[in-house]
Amino acid sequence: MEFAPIGNGRISALIDSHASIVWWCFPQLDADPVFSRLLSGNDEKGFCDVRMSGRRSTTSRYLRNTAILQTEMSDDAGNAIRITDFAPRFSQYERLFHPPQIWRRIEPVAGIPQVTLRVRPTFNYGITAKRRATGSNHVTFTGGTDDLRLTTDAPLSYIVEEAPFALTQPITLMFGPDEPLDAAVDTVGLKFLNLTKDHWQSWVRGLGIPFEWQSEIIRAAITLKLCSFEETGAIIAAPTTSLPESPNSGRNWDYRYCWLRDAYFVIKALNRLGATHTMESYVNYITSIAIDATGPLKPVYGIVHNASLAERTVDTLAGYHGMGPVRVGNQAAEQTQHDSYGSIVLGVSHMFIDERLPRMGDAALFHSLERFGHQAVALFLEPDAGLWEYRGRTHIHTYSATMCWVACDRLARIARRLKLAERAAYWHTCADKMRAKILDDAWNPKLNAIAGALEGSELDASVLLLPELGLLPASDERFVATCRAIGRDLARHGFIMRYTAADDFGLPETAFLVCQFWYIDALKSINRKDEARELFIDLLQKRNAFGMLSEDINPETGQLWGNHPQTYSMAGIINSGISLSRTWEQGWDE
Repeated sequence: MEFAPIGNGRISALIDSHASIVWWCFPQLDADPVFSRLLSGNDEKGFCDVRMSGRRSTTSRYLRNTAILQTEMSDDAGNAIRITDFAPRFSQYERLFHPPQIWRRIEPVAGIPQVTLRVRPTFNYGITAKRRATGSNHVTFTGGTDDLRLTTDAPLSYIVEEAPFALTQPITLMFGPDEPLDAAVDTVGLKFLNLTKDHWQSWVRGLGIPFEWQSEIIRAAITLKLCSFEETGAIIAAPTTSLPESPNSGRNWDYRYCWLRDAYFVIKALNRLGATHTMESYVNYITSIAIDATGPLKPVYGIVHNASLAERTVDTLAGYHGMGPVRVGNQAAEQTQHDSYGSIVLGVSHMFIDERLPRMGDAALFHSLERFGHQAVALFLEPDAGLWEYRGRTHIHTYSATMCWVACDRLARIARRLKLAERAAYWHTCADKMRAKILDDAWNPKLNAIAGALEGSELDASVLLLPELGLLPASDERFVATCRAIGRDLARHGFIMRYTAADDFGLPETAFLVCQFWYIDALKSINRKDEARELFIDLLQKRNAFGMLSEDINPETGQLWGNHPQTYSMAGIINSGISLSRTWEQGWDE
């Protein structure tokens, strides 16, 4: 999966290794993809590309410490071009300017190259534009809810006819809403490019990074920012839908939404780097959910939290390499997943402990959270779909029960911090009872490990998180034994599987990459740091050419699968890298 994301906190696009824009949801992260080539199978639609006559080589890279992608092409005669792609992001008029726009600048670098520009947007998930209206320096494509306008100083006739022409000077293409620019497209494009470059490099300078793996962690941090919808604070799991977890498996899901548990790991990663604004926005997002929720919590919400996520399949797109179905929405929003209660309390708890936030949590907010604690007490011994979102079976999952305990444990800590002694004692008592029950019923003597479900008989990688959540210390012999069992029985060619038993779609074929990071962190916590470092370094080698990790990996071939880039995986690079890195003092001593 050699795709590079660009974006700005409102939109995100994927560009392949040949500078074709193959995925872009417009005008926001969860919207209809006007560039849908990623999922169009063999159909030549839904993209913007630059074809260079006689092209011999293509190389792509990000401008250092930015989300700006540059691609260089050369031909057999020594002619060369440079393509620069970015989404504007910078401060303007005392606020963040991040419009739903993609800018593409194409420059001749050597000789007189010949190029062909092809622009073929789609609407309504893969339907070719119904109408194309040409103006003096723009083309407007219609067919969906929002029109798409291409503003350019390139010859429009060459674009419309897809005719080759000599590139003798730089040209600029801007894709966005059907609105005119206030100056020449080249002038505005260069201004936006320089401001966007300065913005990203300034943001990176504010990160508190470890000594080792700096470039890898910086790239992961930028990628996580691209998965944040800053208008509401939601953090999506990935900017794509329906990239299969394994070939022709049917495990194709829409990840353009905010899972409460996924977002926790993203916030943890960015906070450890000192990037607190994303946390602040996310806290506002989940606080809105907490205040607005009247019934059971959902595990996943839209980037606007009350949006419908009703799942459907579309037959206008064939799927990634023809491997459908293509799904829009996610049925997980209708599932019962009890870990949501711990996830939301854990997220909002930042408002009570992080002094960097402009507004701290108070007793009123605490009391509004208590209803989630009451629900957690009532539900922690009830079966649910679990964090792996089984569609055809339920269990009392150890992770779900633990997150219910987390809700009560954190409420006790918050109450103690607010000096609400009676409420602190109440929630502390609830948490103690739940903890004892979980540890008693989850331990399986035959496995010599903590099972994935209470009184269960199967291993599950999610129990690797129990010390991090605080249920038991990593030094506890039960956890040490569990790590040994998981490393022995869930490993496939060195990669940790989520589980190995058959599920609704049969036996899993690929490893969920975040489980590898959880295992790495667990090894480090039980004093097996050298092993953890080796696995981490090896995992970094599995990133694509742009430093990205997707959701899954084929353990045998190392091929990436699943939605891309995946925030779980990118957050793992940061969290594990910080944990394993030598200090700056140690680094300079070697």
